[in-house]
Amino acid sequence: MNILIIGGGGVVGQKLGRLLATRGHLRGREITRLTLVDIVDPAPIPDAAVPVETATCNIADPASVAGCIGADVDVIYLLAAIVSAQAEEDFDQGYAINLMGTLNVLERARALKTSPVVVFTSSIAVYGGEVPDPILDHSFLNPQTSYGTQKAIGEMLLTDYSRKGYVDGRGFRLPTISVRPGKANRAASSFMSSILREPLNGQEAVCPVDEDFLHYYLSPRKCVENLVKGAELDAEALGQNRCMMMPGRIWSIRQLIDAMTAVAGPQPAGLIRWDSQPEIKRIVSGWRYDLRPEKSLKLGLSADDSFEDNVRYYLEDDRPAG
Repeated sequence: MNILIIGGGGVVGQKLGRLLATRGHLRGREITRLTLVDIVDPAPIPDAAVPVETATCNIADPASVAGCIGADVDVIYLLAAIVSAQAEEDFDQGYAINLMGTLNVLERARALKTSPVVVFTSSIAVYGGEVPDPILDHSFLNPQTSYGTQKAIGEMLLTDYSRKGYVDGRGFRLPTISVRPGKANRAASSFMSSILREPLNGQEAVCPVDEDFLHYYLSPRKCVENLVKGAELDAEALGQNRCMMMPGRIWSIRQLIDAMTAVAGPQPAGLIRWDSQPEIKRIVSGWRYDLRPEKSLKLGLSADDSFEDNVRYYLEDDRPAG
């Protein structure tokens, strides 16, 4: 089994690579090669039980894509993307990466005529506008940002290329992943990790929305577990629409902070500064949170039991030593 992770330098890509390297098998077969590619060379995975390689790839460039996807690749994880706020600010770059990059990967797979499994990470940003709550599996997509639009088009491409037999695709609309390690990025949702991560690391953080702001969350650990399960689903179980919500849970900002306090004590919450930021609020207020992921739950994917678990996972997996 030869696996390629495009976006292998990111938080989810790195965690997925480590899980697969430890697991050693996928879809009932031994992993014989695992390659992580990104726009810059991803960090290596030390002490892996399977051969792991790293390389660079620019998915906006068809030649670069052709150079990293060979005929021997069995499973492609397509995680690479320009994040939400950046895609909103830089219209051309957002479409170059999030739309044309996705198309370049699918076109390369079609040219190879090997029908690899393609696991595509979409986003709950595909929902919005005048769609009534709750959002169900068959609610229509109505994105209110360029990022959401690019992801929605990618979903339709994945389903169509799967219908034609060019790929065996499955796409998952990710909840906001929290608590993410590392530094804040340009995603509009970045504060949903930083208001927890930085205080847990003894640093001040800024919350740009009110404490009653509700959203749909999943931990990084559970996300990569679901991506592994998603790759192993039978095509017949996916039906005619290859894309679905990934399970998550709805919590308010206050509930996130209370969960952090329950796990780590009262001191971290005192490092949060409340500072309303209208541009961030404008973007995130268009996102929907009352999602009912019945299809993916029936297929065996799962959400975190509590946000206390999300906090514990960060402390166990990601908080810097000391």
